[in-house]
Amino acid sequence: MSIYDKLAELQITLPPVAIPAAAYVPFVQTGNLVFLSGHVAKKDGKPWVGQLGKNTSTEEGKAAARAIAIDLMGTLHAAVGDLNRVKRIVKLMSLVNSTSDFTEQHLVTNGASELFGQVFGDKGAHARSAFGVAQIPMGCCVEIELIAEVDVSN
Repeated sequence: MSIYDKLAELQITLPPVAIPAAAYVPFVQTGNLVFLSGHVAKKDGKPWVGQLGKNTSTEEGKAAARAIAIDLMGTLHAAVGDLNRVKRIVKLMSLVNSTSDFTEQHLVTNGASELFGQVFGDKGAHARSAFGVAQIPMGCCVEIELIAEVDVSN
């Protein structure tokens, strides 16, 4: 099954690449690796604000991470032209806006990790880090960046 068939089955429409909010580019490819800049959580097209452990639940954070994964796939599609060229989702780094006593950053990040597994199968299994941080730009609850390996033989 193609990646796009799987996305359609999951009723996921990939968004266009977001315009960077600062002095950076959305992605860089070097050799067979594509590095995607951090994507912040959005809800209804606006920053998904909140702090885990204060006013945002783990389940809400997980939903935000899943939404970011969809945005990341949209950017990855723009970077490589065809998601079927993805050989592996290599690594995710997740930043979770959380209180000092919140310890479920890994569960929040599962929202993205599980979706990459659903969409890419074994190619979606990745290394990752999940950190709790004091703040994320615009007060967003989660930010995730991604590294992917792609087929460059074409």
